[in-house]
Amino acid sequence: MPTTSRRIALAAAWLGGSVCVTACATAFTPASAADFDGSKPLLCAVIETHACDPGEICLRGLSGDLGLPRFMRVDFERKTIAGPKRATLIGEIDKSGNQILMQGTELGYAWTMVVDKTDGSMTLSLVNRDDAFVVFGNCTPP
Repeated sequence: MPTTSRRIALAAAWLGGSVCVTACATAFTPASAADFDGSKPLLCAVIETHACDPGEICLRGLSGDLGLPRFMRVDFERKTIAGPKRATLIGEIDKSGNQILMQGTELGYAWTMVVDKTDGSMTLSLVNRDDAFVVFGNCTPP
């Protein structure tokens, strides 16, 4: 069973530390549903995280508590999701229905990220045989 420090290290390695990007200082304009159809890049903010081990109560916290970045960039054209220090390839994208489903693998984890096409809300899960992370947040066009 992974320790809390191992989980933090794995999450930080996968998503690359927590640093605010330049877009933090940029004023955002209201987004429309067309902004979340997978045709434009997205900037996703991590709001809440959960780290879970079998038989244990999940640890709930903020992105920095688990070493996750506060922001991730989704580039549909390049099929990448990037934090400040690391990027991962998106293996599969499904844009049907009212959500965009993205899947891939990285550092021994399978991951799935889902973005709601109507409001940009985001859920991300990272799982392997030892533990799981669940992340909630919101996306907007950069």
